[in-house]
Amino acid sequence: MVASGGVEHMIEGMSWFEPLMLWLRSPLGGLVFIPLYAVWVTLLLPGVWASMLAGALYGTWWGSLIVFVGACLGAEAAFLLGRYWLRDWTSKRLTQYPKLQAVERAVSREGLKLVLLTRLSPAFPFSLLNLVYGLSEVSLRDYNIGLIGILPGTVLFCALGALAGDAARFGEVLAGEASAQAWILRVVGVLATVAVVWLVGRAAQRALADEKTSFNENA
Repeated sequence: MVASGGVEHMIEGMSWFEPLMLWLRSPLGGLVFIPLYAVWVTLLLPGVWASMLAGALYGTWWGSLIVFVGACLGAEAAFLLGRYWLRDWTSKRLTQYPKLQAVERAVSREGLKLVLLTRLSPAFPFSLLNLVYGLSEVSLRDYNIGLIGILPGTVLFCALGALAGDAARFGEVLAGEASAQAWILRVVGVLATVAVVWLVGRAAQRALADEKTSFNENA
């Protein structure tokens, strides 16, 4: 009886969840999601799950647009914090990540090119990179242009979130209540996106390795 009562209490406690998700799916909810995502990024929290949630709520393309705008706003805030207000804290934190220290030095030398490559490469944490760029000598203009590099990963995680939402409704496909062809096309589209992002990431990592070799030779 106690266990049953506990489960019922948990279910009642989650009664707010479904209305919240329904509200977030609305146009106003989509607009609110943007500053929420920006705050998430500014607090150096990993954006993968938030991006997938956006994909599940708004679909691949609208979700990607919402995430991209929110990520740009959050990245801008983190960059300015790293450059002007949290510079000492960021410098101390950076000593734990030799790879990011090397990125900071390389970005100061190469600017936009390195910003784009590190954005495209999955090997570097997005949120922490924003602070690192703030320590570097890269201009705000080049930093903002380099945010284009997060688009492939943004589309990928939103597509995965959208696919997860579709998977939750896969029973409708089996029951003949939804189009199997549309679901298959969605899966194929996500797989193609994964392949493209993987290829782009590999190319970015090779280019970064070449830059590192060149940097060491000139040092």
